This record gives sequence, C-alpha cells and structure tokens, in this order.
Amino acid sequence: MRRAVTIVAAAIALGASGIGAYQLAPVPAETSAHWREIAWPFPRDGWPAGRAFHCDEGCAGAELYVRAKRGFCNCDRRVADDDEVDRVTDLDLISPRFAATAAGDRLRVGGLDGRARHYDLDMPDGAHRAATGIAVSRRCDLLVAVTQGAGEVHAMQRAALEFLETQEVRRWMVAALDGR
Repeated sequence: MRRAVTIVAAAIALGASGIGAYQLAPVPAETSAHWREIAWPFPRDGWPAGRAFHCDEGCAGAELYVRAKRGFCNCDRRVADDDEVDRVTDLDLISPRFAATAAGDRLRVGGLDGRARHYDLDMPDGAHRAATGIAVSRRCDLLVAVTQGAGEVHAMQRAALEFLETQEVRRWMVAALDGR
C-alpha cells in the first residue's frame, strides 16, 4: 500500500513539474505573434488566391493578406518605386478608396527585397483603417502583402513583418513563388 502511494505521489510530482516546464517554455516564433489563418476574403481575379491571417492579440485586430504574383513583368527593376507598390499590392481589393500617407521605404522580407508604404483606407462601411502595402520580388516573381486594421500602422507593420519572417510562412512564400 505504501509503495502504491509513493508511486502515485511521484507520478503527480513529475506530471506537475512537466506541466510547469511546458507553461514556462518559450512560445515558438510561429505562434508568438498570435496570428491565425482565416479564409481568403477576396473574389477571384487574375492571380491565385493567397493566405489571410487575423491577429488576435497585440495588434488591434489587424488582418494580413499575402499572395504570390508569378510572372511579374518588371524583371530588371523589380519593385523600383512607390508607384509600383501602389499598383501591385492588393489595397484596391480591401477598399477602392486608399491614399498613401508618406513615401515608402525599402525593406527585406524572407530574403526578398522590395518596398513598403503606409496608407489610409476609407472602408465601404464608412470606417477608417490604416494599412501597409508590401511588395518584394525574386527574379520575375512578386510577393505582395497588405496588413490593415484600426491599430497604429507602425505596430501593425512590425507584427506583420515578424510573422512573415517565421519559418512556416517563409517556407510557404518560397513554395508559392516556385509554383508549388
């Protein structure tokens, strides 16, 4: 009887320490930004649908839309200027009424070079949103991303860029650009 009690006590102690260790372990990068995948919200157009995500915590309910546009025609210059970011990102799918708030910046995402630019969006329901359009390229292929929401634009962009740099999303980006 005493042996059974000792075994049960040891099992409880080991289980509790395992649970404590699990709870104190660092959260993997893939889940640290609190992004969860949602359905692609836009109608079909000339490009394949991408992936869409909603940020539940820490980014004011921002949404992120990412997709590859293979066969991008500007192979030599790649994403050369802000006008190109305006044209190729999918801002017009979110709202046809968008306006850039400043000049864009060069950036690197997942090993790809391009530009990002901030926008104000007037939504069809009358709400106002902030957005960042991101366009990066590899050879003649383009990857575009837009993050939008009611939060502060720099915080949403930072959260989106961190998420785009996770291993899971980077693997998907390469596969999408390779046509897989």
